[in-house]
Amino acid sequence: MRIIGVVTLVVVLSGAEVLHAQATESEIRDADIAFFSQRAARDPSGAMDLARLGALYLERGRATGDPRDAVLAEQVARRSLKNRSNRNVGALQVLQSSLLSQHRFTEAMPLAIAARDADPENPALRAALGEIQMELGQYDSARVSFASLRYTPGDASIEPRLARWAELNGDSEKALRLMRSSMRAIEKSTTTPAEQKAWFWLRVGDIELRREHFKSADSAYLNGLRAHPDDYRVLSALARSALAQAKYSRAAFLGEKAIAVTLDPATLGTLSDAWLALGDTAKSAEYANALDVAVKGQPGAYHRAWSLFLLDHNRRLTVVSQKIREELTTRKDIYAYDLYAWSLHKQGRDRDAELAMEKALSLGTRDPLLARHSAAIQSAVRTANE
Repeated sequence: MRIIGVVTLVVVLSGAEVLHAQATESEIRDADIAFFSQRAARDPSGAMDLARLGALYLERGRATGDPRDAVLAEQVARRSLKNRSNRNVGALQVLQSSLLSQHRFTEAMPLAIAARDADPENPALRAALGEIQMELGQYDSARVSFASLRYTPGDASIEPRLARWAELNGDSEKALRLMRSSMRAIEKSTTTPAEQKAWFWLRVGDIELRREHFKSADSAYLNGLRAHPDDYRVLSALARSALAQAKYSRAAFLGEKAIAVTLDPATLGTLSDAWLALGDTAKSAEYANALDVAVKGQPGAYHRAWSLFLLDHNRRLTVVSQKIREELTTRKDIYAYDLYAWSLHKQGRDRDAELAMEKALSLGTRDPLLARHSAAIQSAVRTANE
């Protein structure tokens, strides 16, 4: 353990060997990117090198949080598919993953359907399609996709998607069982990148955090840091957990460690709230402004954390409401309806907000965010009726 200020972080893992392994993994990936970039440049009509290069960009993007890597992965995958449209599943999967990373779900949908139809017995492809249907709020279709799966327990390409589906449907215990099943397989792997192992711990922690089991959540997150020290996603999650527990100094410290790695918009919002609670309004405003800048600089769809932050602080309500309505034309998941309900509430339209909130709660999802918004809207409706 190393104690810094008010925060205890597990950073001593297995000594210098783990830290060296982390550095080596990053260096190997960068060397591979350079190698396949050169090969692709020498053979512009090829396909396989471009597909491999795209996969490496995605891996680096997950590790560093740099959204530009998802764009690079998309570009090289499209070039690969242009060079070879048939029997190029690798490039198709990279393209689909890059679009998902950018939250461009409607564009990823036809790719997922084509992949499933080309190999209908492949459960991972069915699960990938179910994930997109779930993200778009096409829950009846997602239910069919997930119900048809036949797979071996411990399949890390399937069980995390089923876990998210279970959690959305209010069964967080099943979600945890599924995540732990796939995580056991991942932990045994000697080839899985460290950032992927950290992601599995992050997912377990997120489920526990939404159950408001803070000790279990923090334990999972710290295990994620053991797997991948200074992982910005895990540090950000620890900051959110600290904020939920009113441990504001801890939240500020962890959030600042996270943005030192990657300027993540959601973390900037956490930092703004933490410093506001600590009484430093100038620093809070600084992070709020940084959040605006970070969101504007990101490619892809608008950032939901940005909308939620602005709504919570009664800022730019008209602009945010318009963005939410635009997204609802294509993406009708429960969190889109939650944001819509919250924007209506902030505009004083609580009866309309109540109807939107019913859609947000339609699956029986257990999430303190949804519960808090629903309670505020119901209270406002009751007050208006008195």
